[in-house]
Amino acid sequence: MSNKRIIQVDEKVPFNLLLPLSIQHMFAMFGASVLVPFLFGISPAIVLFMNGVGTLLFIAVTKGKAPAYLGSSFAFLAPAGIVISNFGYEYALGGFVVVGFCGCLLALIVYKFGTDWIDVVLPPAAMGPVVALIGLELSATAASNAGLLEETIDPKNLIVFLVTLGVAVFGSIIFRGFLSVIPILIAVLAGYAAAVLCGIVSFEEVAAAPWFAIPQFTTPKFDPEAIMIILPVILVIASEHIGHQVVTSKIVGRDLLKDPGLHRSLFGDNFSTMISGLIGSVPTTTYGENIGVMAMTGVYSVYVIAGAAVLSIVCSFVGKLSMLISTIPGPVIGGISFLLYGMIGTSGLRILVDSKVDFARSRNQALTSVIFVTGLSGIAIKIGNIQLTGMVLACVVGMLLSLIFYGLDLMKLTNDQEG
Repeated sequence: MSNKRIIQVDEKVPFNLLLPLSIQHMFAMFGASVLVPFLFGISPAIVLFMNGVGTLLFIAVTKGKAPAYLGSSFAFLAPAGIVISNFGYEYALGGFVVVGFCGCLLALIVYKFGTDWIDVVLPPAAMGPVVALIGLELSATAASNAGLLEETIDPKNLIVFLVTLGVAVFGSIIFRGFLSVIPILIAVLAGYAAAVLCGIVSFEEVAAAPWFAIPQFTTPKFDPEAIMIILPVILVIASEHIGHQVVTSKIVGRDLLKDPGLHRSLFGDNFSTMISGLIGSVPTTTYGENIGVMAMTGVYSVYVIAGAAVLSIVCSFVGKLSMLISTIPGPVIGGISFLLYGMIGTSGLRILVDSKVDFARSRNQALTSVIFVTGLSGIAIKIGNIQLTGMVLACVVGMLLSLIFYGLDLMKLTNDQEG
């Protein structure tokens, strides 16, 4: 990033630069965000609306100091799917509200007891691989979106994927000046143009969509059994949130766990989920794609993220515009994600390097090794209707190991204590 101008978190951006940067941010978040409502069988318009509103609420709660975009959470897919099939979507909304409320209570607990415990339960040797896994476990999703995991790969998909990824990769190292901060936007446009030329984009739904449409709002219903099916997800989203804040801190060069504070970001994240459930949208979460965009472009400004949020809200009311964006094909999304998810993985490795983790110490070697294998092995543990796997399970295992090591240190039973 040394050859690029960094646009810092609190830096205001002139409109002629703000608009394309905001569009770039929205495009990077859009693919994953609209997938969740499609899986739930609801209109993406309400989700676009709440993603924008949730992001603006998050920025307000964190006093504009935490650059994060809130998109649709994938953590709720399995339990919410069970509730929707057995009770109905309105009862899933009730579960979202309760999880969001409990997350807000967790934020108050963090405010009371601080964040020093994070260094104990997730030291750098554990946090580095946990953060890396956020990106690495999404790698298959990027390949799947691009159509690269099919038994027979469609040449058209491969062409669009390679054009998108190629422009993003080489643009990031060749583009200069203004173009150097919008390589993702240029890559999306190039990939989309390639998709149109290859004939894999249809505009029929765009033509049929209305110019103006109000998102469909739905009120929640509450059932104790439905709530208990969804409630354990709070463990997943809390672990994910801490990981995102740590890696974002490394990228922007500020300790976001201290200022604005983990309690503020955790509250903003979960408050948005609670509001989402109240109006009929899906839960929101800080997005890994946002982290990848910042790492790649050096654009950290919350004004750009707020601009992307406003555009998302506008799209939720303009039927043709939201439908046009939804025609961005999987190979384009996959091409961008291929790079962005990898950026998150390397950010985890950066934590190990910047923290100067000494792998001559047995505990560090054991922590990193066990976490990586746990996260990448496909091991899964079911607790009721919740399945812990990948990064979340690796995070839990890392925390337990770190706590055991801490206890052994207190009893002076370890042979590799520093000092």
